[in-house]
Amino acid sequence: MTNSPAADQTGKIVAWYDRHHRDLPWRISPPMAVRGIRPDPYRVWLSEVMLQQTTVQAVKSYFALFTAKWPTVTDLAEAETEDVMKAWAGLGYYARARNLKKCAEAVAFSHGGRFPDTEEGLKALPGIGDYTAAAIAAIAFDRPAAVLDGNVERVISRLHAVDAPLPGSKPLMRALVAKMTPGERPGDFAQAMMDLGATICTPRRPACALCPVNGSCTALASDDPERFPVKAGKKEKPVRLGAAFVAVDETGAVFLRKRPGHGLLGGMTEVPNTDWTARQNGATGADAAPFDAAWHDCGTVVHVFTHFELRLTVFRSRVGRATAAGHVAGPGWWEPEESLAGEALPSVMKKAIAQAIPDAFQPRLRSQAAMQSRG
Repeated sequence: MTNSPAADQTGKIVAWYDRHHRDLPWRISPPMAVRGIRPDPYRVWLSEVMLQQTTVQAVKSYFALFTAKWPTVTDLAEAETEDVMKAWAGLGYYARARNLKKCAEAVAFSHGGRFPDTEEGLKALPGIGDYTAAAIAAIAFDRPAAVLDGNVERVISRLHAVDAPLPGSKPLMRALVAKMTPGERPGDFAQAMMDLGATICTPRRPACALCPVNGSCTALASDDPERFPVKAGKKEKPVRLGAAFVAVDETGAVFLRKRPGHGLLGGMTEVPNTDWTARQNGATGADAAPFDAAWHDCGTVVHVFTHFELRLTVFRSRVGRATAAGHVAGPGWWEPEESLAGEALPSVMKKAIAQAIPDAFQPRLRSQAAMQSRG
């Protein structure tokens, strides 16, 4: 890269990264790279998929769990889908988990266990879009790919005071990042931009005095950095209604069933609930229950999805299995309360169960209470 303003900015950002990079469990840091340690494309891919719409702090424990259970992409490909969904439960955006399994199978069984090393090859895999392909290509394979996530958008939009609102300004921002992306150490540059956005060029009260490129930041010189990136006005999220039914048998087991393998929360475990969707309300009364019983209103839980807010009225009933047999709509099973936490329950269903059974996911408290009652 010639000694252009963009090259000068790139050099300063990479030098800052060498000194101030975050230590992350999936990352090969500059000192590690000096020792000859190379990125594992599997770990890069897994972390990038997990990090979509999720914080670094939330991902760390999931990443540790996945890499301990399935150390290689072939291990993940050969895993039971149900086990993968259970391990993913709580991380959200469950289509990612389904695509994760499909992608692992494609790499393991169609590519000999090796990830393609180009953006185009990566984008041909299930669940890998423009951003993820660019990130893997740059970080795992040192390809000069323009990586543009939310943190990078913030840095580049402020550096150039990009007035056009997102998402329409993405192509311009990607072109600006591409101009800065070096042929040497493109992966470190991509991660440097991410770290800069996460730790210095933050959404509120950015630490501009510590920024390595503050001398050439257009927003800092002539505007308010916090105004960038400019975003189109947000539409108010619609509110959808529904009901959830927590049936408990004589042993304390909870009736669960499996959602269809497609659509919202596809393939996940749930308690029976009504036919709400992102576009329509479901029934909200006890008369929509899967079988006749003395259903008690336990209140309402609220869960916010990407495009809508869901409010579920939660009902609970204690019933004998014999009473429920033959009346429950669709196949399902009775899950012992002590193993509920190990099921592939999305957050909204955990909220519903906890609303009906407050200590459902606190087995230690339950066991202590049981011991006290016996004593």
